Amino acid sequence: MTANNFTFKIIVPSEILTILPLLEELGSANISEATRIERLQEMVTQNYECVGLYDGDLLIGICGLWFMTRHYAGKSAEADHVIITSGYQGKGLGKKLMQWVYDYVQSKGCVWIELNTFVHNFPSHKFYYNEGFVSKGYHMVKEF
Repeated sequence: MTANNFTFKIIVPSEILTILPLLEELGSANISEATRIERLQEMVTQNYECVGLYDGDLLIGICGLWFMTRHYAGKSAEADHVIITSGYQGKGLGKKLMQWVYDYVQSKGCVWIELNTFVHNFPSHKFYYNEGFVSKGYHMVKEF
């Protein structure tokens, strides 16, 4: 699927490590590269897919997708680590990436998409509200 000169595609599991530089931009630098690699390799075995946004052969954006069925939502997807690399931000590509994601998850039978965003990431809140997302609750974690 193409939007202007940009293309979208699902990144095959054997190429999942190509998203590492974008994850670093997103702020996972406090996690060792070895741990990120191990986790990505495990994720692709667990109902996880990742869409890539490309400018030619250059990966410039990603959106991870977790697929599941939830008792309160039915078949759904959770968007994870959505990022457009810094040199391409502010050009409407995030909106195009998300539209591709909406079409894709609906084609897989999903009736709901959800995501988490850090409480201090105000630009993302504005973006997702403008995309039609609403807050339904709090995402809470307990680390061990």
